[in-house]
Amino acid sequence: MALSPTKLEYYQQMSKLESNATFISYFKGDDGRRALILDSTIFHPQGGGQPADTGLICFADSALKFCVQDVRSKDGVVFHYGVFEDASREAELEQEKGKQVLLYVDESRRKLNSRLHSAGHLLDRAMQKVGLGHLVPAKGYHFPDGPYVEYKGTFPQNEFQNKQKELELEANALISRGGKVLVAVLTYEEAAELCGGSLPDYIAKDSTPRIVKLGDNLGCPCGGTHVSDISEIMNMKVSQIRSKKGLTKVFYNLEVN
Repeated sequence: MALSPTKLEYYQQMSKLESNATFISYFKGDDGRRALILDSTIFHPQGGGQPADTGLICFADSALKFCVQDVRSKDGVVFHYGVFEDASREAELEQEKGKQVLLYVDESRRKLNSRLHSAGHLLDRAMQKVGLGHLVPAKGYHFPDGPYVEYKGTFPQNEFQNKQKELELEANALISRGGKVLVAVLTYEEAAELCGGSLPDYIAKDSTPRIVKLGDNLGCPCGGTHVSDISEIMNMKVSQIRSKKGLTKVFYNLEVN
């Protein structure tokens, strides 16, 4: 049976940490991992440079509780992987299909991921301010064990030290000024206008991209979660810059919240 795409509640309400949904089905992978499939979710799946949310799914009319350890998306369907608090009750799942479940996202993990992800986008703006605008964003890796943003292009090795300091100062100046963070799903034309007149080639022209806009900076397409105000990113440390083989990586970390 084909499954309908999961409604992504965090697309519009990024700060929402509790919600309810309908339990659709139960999946057991070849690797033995178990996953719940719901009609909607506030859990962010791993992807786009952002790690998955974790948390808890409780079945409203029973004592079943499912600890979410990982979340993945495939063909628009979100799989919530994890374990039951009481494995002996797993057999009760069949009678729970179509019933309500309560979702609780781990707040500390979500906030950290949102800060790291937002900081990666802010670095793009800071790069332009310090004269590195010729480097084209390639991808971001915002995992807590080593967040970085990668750019296409390089610059001279002897400029690393000065540019690293300049970049850190500019990024923290942007953070201190603050500014509301807005997201919206737009037509291709509206999205392109908000992003400076064009969108990356991977965005289909007949699509409706989700755009994030940090303060008065240009918008950019993104499916992740973000802070509600730039100031929430807090102090940023640019720890290292590497530039070789046509790519530049900017590594960073954030003050502990």
